[in-house]
Amino acid sequence: MAAKTKTFEESITRLEEIVRLLENGDATLDDSIKLYSEGVKLVGECNKKLDDTEKKIKLLVKDPDGNIKETDFN
Repeated sequence: MAAKTKTFEESITRLEEIVRLLENGDATLDDSIKLYSEGVKLVGECNKKLDDTEKKIKLLVKDPDGNIKETDFN
C-alpha cells in the first residue's frame, strides 16, 4: 500500500515536532540521525509544494491604460 502524502500543514507540524525532539537532547545518536533525515526530506517536500503553488498563482495588475491584466507571480 502506498504511503499517504502529508499535507503542507502536516509536514510543518511534524517538522516542529522533530525540532523539539532534537533540541530536547534525549534522543540517541541513531534516533537523532533518523529524525534529522526525516526533517530534511520534509523540508524538501515543503519547498516543492511551495514552488508548485507559486507557479499556479496569478497576479492581477493594472496597465498604464487602466486595463487589468493577468500575469504570472514571480
